[in-house]
Amino acid sequence: MIELDRVTKRYAGAIAVDGVSLRVEEGELLVLLGGSGSGKTTTLKMVNRLIEPTSGAIRIGGKDITGEPPHALRRRIGYVFQRLGLFPHLTVAENIGVTPSLLGWDAARIRARVDALLELCELDPAAVRDRRPDELSGGQQQRVGVARALAAEPRVMLLDEPFGALDPLTRDRLQQSFLAIRRRLGLTAMFVTHDLVEALLLGDRIAVMNGGRLAQVGTPRELMTAPADEYVAQLVGTPKRQAAVIDALLREGERRP
Repeated sequence: MIELDRVTKRYAGAIAVDGVSLRVEEGELLVLLGGSGSGKTTTLKMVNRLIEPTSGAIRIGGKDITGEPPHALRRRIGYVFQRLGLFPHLTVAENIGVTPSLLGWDAARIRARVDALLELCELDPAAVRDRRPDELSGGQQQRVGVARALAAEPRVMLLDEPFGALDPLTRDRLQQSFLAIRRRLGLTAMFVTHDLVEALLLGDRIAVMNGGRLAQVGTPRELMTAPADEYVAQLVGTPKRQAAVIDALLREGERRP
């Protein structure tokens, strides 16, 4: 469904992404995992041409994306990011309806789509449709962002740390909600995160990036049981170390009178 073939992005004096080759199968959720400067967000942005690659090829559904105008490509790819970019002067319904309006949908169809998406994203249309973004909680704004990304019925979604700024409880609820939506709609998705636990919970497969290169691509189980190098081993060792600390604290509490 999504193919990256030896994709490279060079800036003056630096290589941000170095010869990355990846394939995301139809209906799969692939997580791009890595620290700051690893190249994961640059890789994601090249898929919808927010950033143009220096070399290599990217194909969606077998078609090279350079043969399609960027604005047309982006209208058929849902995109969700941490800094939502909801238009503050527009209502929730108007924000979600932006792309359908550009595609020439009539008002009745847009309204029906908006209400259906709000319900899908576990928001009450009557309660939030006419509100502006600053009248919503962070979690509600993120759900609106997901609804907006789905508005034009895309088959592909790109998500760049969409839940990173939320509190842990809201983040957990939204992760589970997104998984349910993706499975229900059969979406193909690429999801960027720096959080290993989030990657393990969400990804069908995980592509670990380090220094602009792929360190390892595999299922969550493969990464945890057979890390390819020292960087991946240290990365997957983090939750194990954290679990050991928590276990020690619990046992210490049990020993106290």
